[in-house]
Amino acid sequence: MTMTEVSPATRARWLAVSTVAVGTFTIVTSEMLPVGLLTSIAATLGVSDGTAGLMMSAPGLIAAVSAPVLAMTTRRLDRRAVLIGLMALLAAANLACAFAPSYPVILAGRVLTGVSIGGFWAFAAGLATRLVPERSVGRATSIILAGVSVASVLGVPAATFVSSFAGWRSAFAAMGVVALALIAVLYATLPPLPGETSAQASGTRQGWLSGPLKTVLVMTVLIVSGHFAAYTYVRPFLEQISHADPALVSTVLLVYGAAGVAGNFAAGAWAARNPKPVLIILAALMALATAALPAIGLPLAVLVVWGAGYGGVGVTLQLWIMRAGGGELGTALFVSAFNLSIALGAFAGGRVVDGFSISATMWLGAGLAVLTAVVAGIWGRSRTTGS
Repeated sequence: MTMTEVSPATRARWLAVSTVAVGTFTIVTSEMLPVGLLTSIAATLGVSDGTAGLMMSAPGLIAAVSAPVLAMTTRRLDRRAVLIGLMALLAAANLACAFAPSYPVILAGRVLTGVSIGGFWAFAAGLATRLVPERSVGRATSIILAGVSVASVLGVPAATFVSSFAGWRSAFAAMGVVALALIAVLYATLPPLPGETSAQASGTRQGWLSGPLKTVLVMTVLIVSGHFAAYTYVRPFLEQISHADPALVSTVLLVYGAAGVAGNFAAGAWAARNPKPVLIILAALMALATAALPAIGLPLAVLVVWGAGYGGVGVTLQLWIMRAGGGELGTALFVSAFNLSIALGAFAGGRVVDGFSISATMWLGAGLAVLTAVVAGIWGRSRTTGS
């Protein structure tokens, strides 16, 4: 009788966790949309591939600012209301991009996307402790964060697939409709989530800039910047260097996405025990793949390795950041660093594409991945010695 009585409440809490995971998937998929659509958008709106890459830089920069700002200014507000408001903003931004008549308009829509990304991800990452019992926090957190990682590796192939049949505007419109539907679902499934008290906020601030946290933020900037310096321009690379047609590009990116999903869950299970060696291995895989890519005609196998490597990065860094502490503000700083790195990587890659070549962006990504592995190894040894 007790199990029957508790079961509906338990199911409701896990439904809320799943809804938040779908929310993180939606915002990060929206952020990644231009990667698979870059060539088509640039041609339609009459801009270069490098300039079109600013559609990745803009939301990343705005999200980097909005995450800590919203964490501090809205910490007393009900989290359910904040998340619903941010999802409504995302819906408006995606629909604005879908119907944008010019490049400045779509760039403005991407700015609004950045505000939603920074706030939603920063708050969602720490909700597990408030939605499920303590013994289930780890599993719930993995589900919520999987929304981020899966979006990073599946969002681009899915958008590319949709656009190959109905055009790039249809991909933005589809994500706008999904965001609209999620507004109602979040309202129905999330319980009231009051903001932080003064005592909780004070405790959070004590550890938000600890040494371990700073190290994780440095590694985040290195590996994420390197990835997006190369990956933002992977479609032009496949078309211009590998001479792949649109159908083959879609297939290759779907295979990349499948490898990324496998890497996400494999790394998540391993990194829960010790994230350091996992990050080193993931960085090494990414470095090998991006360095080898320019030398291979049809880089399917290489993209599988790249996808598996990057697929585990988000979960591994999230688990490391949780160990480093810092609470909601610490998580917001991580989100800020992650999204700033997306912007920096996309911007740097664009400058390399316009100034040198698309192949050169792959070497830039490889170099930063190697540097990440070195930093992780040194930090790990110093922590072991210290302990």
